[in-house]
Amino acid sequence: MKKIAIINGHPNKDSFNFGIAEAYKEGAGNSGAEVKVITIAELNFDPILHFGYQKRMELEPDLLKVWEIIQWADHLVWIHPVWWGGIPALMKGFIDRLFLPGFAYQYRENSVWWDKLLKGKTGHIITTLDQPGWYYRLFYGRPSVNQLKKSTLEFCGVTPVKVTYIGVIRNSTDIQRVKWLQKVRELARRQL
Repeated sequence: MKKIAIINGHPNKDSFNFGIAEAYKEGAGNSGAEVKVITIAELNFDPILHFGYQKRMELEPDLLKVWEIIQWADHLVWIHPVWWGGIPALMKGFIDRLFLPGFAYQYRENSVWWDKLLKGKTGHIITTLDQPGWYYRLFYGRPSVNQLKKSTLEFCGVTPVKVTYIGVIRNSTDIQRVKWLQKVRELARRQL
C-alpha cells in the first residue's frame, strides 16, 4: 500500500487549494493508498529561521509530528498557489524550519557535495495560477517550481517530481473547478 503525505501550503481554508487537497486525498484513498494530510496553516510554529544555519532552533511539537509523516510517506504531494511567482510565505517558512541539515540532507565534511536523506520518495507539485501554465513556464521561467522541485525536493533526494498546473483560477467557473477536481482525483488514482 502506497503511503502519501499531502502538504497543503495555502494559508486560507476557504481557498480552492483545500478542495484540491481533498480531491487528491479522495482519489488516492479510493485506490487503496494510505493518506495523511499536512495543512501548514493549522500548524503552530514560528516560520522564521531567525539565525539562519548558524544556530539551531528547537522544532515545535507540530513540526516534529509533521516530520514523522514526511519520513513515513513514500510520495509527497505539495499543493499551493503561485503568488508573485513563488510559494506563499508560510509554506516557505515551513520548508526553512523543517528541511534542515541532518533531516532532509547532510553536507559532507570538507566537500561541496551532500547526502540526500529523502532518497526513495517521489513527489508531485500541484499549483494554482492566475495565468496559463504555459505562460508561467515560458515568460517567467516557473520560479516556484524551480524553488520547490529543484532546489528543495530534488536537492534532498525526492525524485521524480511531477508538476501539474491548474488555472486560470481568477476567471474560472464552478463547472471548470469541478472538472479540475475530477482531474486531480484521476491524477491521484494514476499515481498508484
